[in-house]
Amino acid sequence: MEKVTAKASIGIQKPVSEVFEAIINPEIMQNYFISKGSGRMETSKEIFWSFPEFDGSYPLTTKEIIPNEKIVFVWDPKSVVTIELQQLSENNTVIKVAEEGHNTDEKGIKWAIGQTEGWANFLACMKAWLEYGIHLRKGAFDFMKTN
Repeated sequence: MEKVTAKASIGIQKPVSEVFEAIINPEIMQNYFISKGSGRMETSKEIFWSFPEFDGSYPLTTKEIIPNEKIVFVWDPKSVVTIELQQLSENNTVIKVAEEGHNTDEKGIKWAIGQTEGWANFLACMKAWLEYGIHLRKGAFDFMKTN
């Protein structure tokens, strides 16, 4: 059966090495996406991410890392996330995220729509932090917190 893919992309006016580091380094990612990470992303390493609006931590396993080019990881057993980086110029990087894996049934299509929304938000938050030092996600999803 065919699988659906959630996709999002954005250009960030920073060097590719800075954008790459902002993805694999939890100390930087805490400024725009997660509340805590257990370690840097490394090939075949399981790490845990915590989010400000959800309880607990969530495991992910990095499958492949090509510095400044590609990061592949699994955080949902049914899907694989691929983040590709392309340096257009010294201070201009394009990031493309694709998460593939769920079936093309109604449930899978709803999943793909939700993940596309999530990845678009991830990229917008990263751009706001790296280019302007703004923590765009702060308070944005407090309405989703479980009480």
